Amino acid sequence: MRIIDLLDSKSIQLNAKAGSKTEALDKLVELMEVSGKLNNVDVYRQGVYAREEESTTGIGEGIAIPHCKSDAVNQPGLAAMVVPEGVEFDSLDGQPANLFFLIAAPNTEDNVHLDVLSKLSVLLMDENFTNSLRNAKSKEEFLKIIDAAEADKDESENVGTDTAGGGKLILAVTGCPTGIAHTYMAAEALEKKAAELGYQIKVETRGSGGAKNVLTEDEISRSDGIIVAADTKVPMDRFVGKRVVVTKVADGINKAEKLIEESLAGTAPIYEGGAGDSEESSSGEKESFGHSVYKHLMSGVSHMLPFVIGGGIMTAIAFLIDTICGYGASGGGDFGSCTPLSALFKYIGGLAMGMMVPVLAGYIAYSIADRPGLAVGFTGGLIAANGNALLSGFKVFGGNVDSLGGFSKFIANFAFVGENGGNTISGFLGGIVAGFLAGFIVLGLKKLCNKLPDALDGIKPTLIYPLVGIFVIGVLMCMIFNPLIGLINTGLSNMLTGISDAGMITVLGLILGAMMAIDMGGPINKAAYVFGTGMLATATQMMNQGAQATDPAVQACYMAMAAIMVGGMVPPVGIAVACKLFPKKFTQAERGSAVSNVVMGCSFITEGAIPFAASDPLHVIPCTMAGAGVAGFLSALFGCTLMAPHGGVFVFATVGQPILYIVAWLVGSAVTAVMLGFIKKEAEKR
Repeated sequence: MRIIDLLDSKSIQLNAKAGSKTEALDKLVELMEVSGKLNNVDVYRQGVYAREEESTTGIGEGIAIPHCKSDAVNQPGLAAMVVPEGVEFDSLDGQPANLFFLIAAPNTEDNVHLDVLSKLSVLLMDENFTNSLRNAKSKEEFLKIIDAAEADKDESENVGTDTAGGGKLILAVTGCPTGIAHTYMAAEALEKKAAELGYQIKVETRGSGGAKNVLTEDEISRSDGIIVAADTKVPMDRFVGKRVVVTKVADGINKAEKLIEESLAGTAPIYEGGAGDSEESSSGEKESFGHSVYKHLMSGVSHMLPFVIGGGIMTAIAFLIDTICGYGASGGGDFGSCTPLSALFKYIGGLAMGMMVPVLAGYIAYSIADRPGLAVGFTGGLIAANGNALLSGFKVFGGNVDSLGGFSKFIANFAFVGENGGNTISGFLGGIVAGFLAGFIVLGLKKLCNKLPDALDGIKPTLIYPLVGIFVIGVLMCMIFNPLIGLINTGLSNMLTGISDAGMITVLGLILGAMMAIDMGGPINKAAYVFGTGMLATATQMMNQGAQATDPAVQACYMAMAAIMVGGMVPPVGIAVACKLFPKKFTQAERGSAVSNVVMGCSFITEGAIPFAASDPLHVIPCTMAGAGVAGFLSALFGCTLMAPHGGVFVFATVGQPILYIVAWLVGSAVTAVMLGFIKKEAEKR
């Protein structure tokens, strides 16, 4: 099988035009479809998009190789497209892409086509070859250029892999998550650069078809330098005692000379391995502390995002149903559950949203400590999301702490919350803390258990790690972090009440709006929201005692609630606008969630902004705070009021000064978007 056997002339388009990355991908999928090699074009398209979300396939030098291995593919195939004007493709070098090859790989054990696809990836490293393809005048000429280049490549297939000659010997391992393109391009780049510099090199490729050109023990023992350029796991124990340069596969493509020089300089760290660890150690670029934290955070955020989006939109539908049914102004605290159908949507959406913090914590811990961290992280996240248990709920205690003594009294005072004891829910900030704590707790347990007899290896991940880890994370969350956040919440509530009593309503609007955007559903956000619902209760009480809805004191209560809701609606919408205005500041996955963020922002579901805040808190949170604070200030300044505790645009029928309220909301969102454009770093530089 050869490259031209996979590339049908019907799947080639020269002089194409594309205005965006999405449009380019869609055109390529259409070209693949006409070849008849797909059985479900929509599933295949989604697979191509999903691969792009993992990392860009724009490798630089104007080349992009999107690809997907899927059950939607009947037989392996290629589609090719030349876009002379180029299109922004989030390429590794930041330059537009103009030469595209789309790969379709069937999800089968028969991977004979992978050798062909890897050969194409290698050929694309040749500048003369790619320039010839760009300048081809017809599809026939395009195919002839590929055929001739492939024939030349076959004649010199083994060049660069013989290690028996003289000169310094460099060994390398390359691998990417899909094992189709980047794996072989990195290998080719390293081989070409080593040949230019006069060194021997052998590169082991770990692609979808398995490991090829595997390094031998003899070669490792006599090597002068070793490079592991991979974004997937590779067997590392064979390199114990050797100096190894460990980096990402993209560096193998773009920084081949630097890696070779570093591997021969004798300054790379000696790989020591780790007793009790898996034989496969995740290889990647040697990370700074900040980047390591970011990576673990993103692991949690990426797994949390579907719960936020799915649950949030389900909840928004519940509000919409009640609004259509006429409960927007009269639903009160039951708004969203006034009909059986809306109650069902809100129940399901609420459960999904409730999984948000545990999933966040669990997958942060998983990123740090692998699978043993999951149970410990999930448990810590559940405690953060639910707070400490109410002491009076335990019959043996009966809520009477004074009747207890010694250690029992200590536990009762610090690990539980009493009646009216304040809020101990730490929310998504607590989930982040719990995730990192859980990960490092499990890492510590692994080190301690290394000293145990080998016979106990089987019970470490199933008994020791979860039992001890869950106990430790539970004690830390219940006795330190949740109570500490409870004290903070009490102080915030007292501060808000004092400002309200002093009649500083615009200042109160500014503070309440900003508080809604600090932790997006966490304790600070909830402190502001609880204060607002308390103000609504106060307004109801005053009117029950004879006050009119137009009385200044009653209006102040409704103005506080209005500032709170508009402040909570700003972060998701402001971020969504920023994704459109400043796309390079956000990852592909983040940009893809812009529409859902608009829906959640319109529905007063601030949690839609959590993935963005969690992945880059130092830049995102100040921007959301500023925008939400401005919106809350303007809402209070305009005298906007709100009589419902929730609902977003679905309760605008209860808003006083609705037009000015929308102005406050849009201005606040614009402030957040513009600040993000100036402050936030580009996604590829984070």
